[in-house]
Amino acid sequence: MNDLSFKVDEGEILGLIGPNGAGKTTVFNLLTGFYRPTSGSMLFRGRELTGLAPPAIVGLGIARTFQNIRLFSNLTVLDNVRSVLYRHARYGFVQALLRSPQVRLCERRVHEMAMEYLEEVGLADRANDIASHLPYGLQRKLELARALALEPVLLLLDEPAAGMNPEESMSLVELIRDLRKKHNLTIILIEHHMDVVMSLSHRIVVMNFGEKLMEGSPEEVQSDVRVIEAYLGEEYAGAYRR
Repeated sequence: MNDLSFKVDEGEILGLIGPNGAGKTTVFNLLTGFYRPTSGSMLFRGRELTGLAPPAIVGLGIARTFQNIRLFSNLTVLDNVRSVLYRHARYGFVQALLRSPQVRLCERRVHEMAMEYLEEVGLADRANDIASHLPYGLQRKLELARALALEPVLLLLDEPAAGMNPEESMSLVELIRDLRKKHNLTIILIEHHMDVVMSLSHRIVVMNFGEKLMEGSPEEVQSDVRVIEAYLGEEYAGAYRR
């Protein structure tokens, strides 16, 4: 990263794009505490994120999906979401062992909440399937449901349409729009499917070699020669200028 600076407004969907190796996922790793910056500052609602561990950052209201899917592959679809929701549990080992009324009530509520998130992403009917048995596109949706279960304010989506065909991608666009509205989310989106980025984003930041190349509306980004050059090369950009 070299003097990279941008902000995202509350309720906005900000697209973060650039060629492979531009540093997009590194930005997510910095924001979520997986990497620690050597300089600079990262503020979330006025709170400095630098130095915080990933669980603390999640606790502030930031959740993410990953470029390479990270599910509990041998657990069911339902248990993948329930595993996140048990953070609300307020009982001890002995109560769990004795299956106290408090435990049964908590488990019932966790089950209901997990099913609600699965319903939102269209996976309620696959709740008992093993996660690794889902088609790739549905595994992406499961990861999204699990991120939603963390009740984020800021949701970081790292290539959510990867592995999807055009029809599935456009269905995902509508799903993300609906979820943003329902959960009052702010979203930063990394995506190589330009139709997805251009359809969803209110504003786009373009990166190249760890730097911000430009920032603007989808219309401005699509017509910027620097962006065309970064993606397609100087020869194509030169023809575009002519």
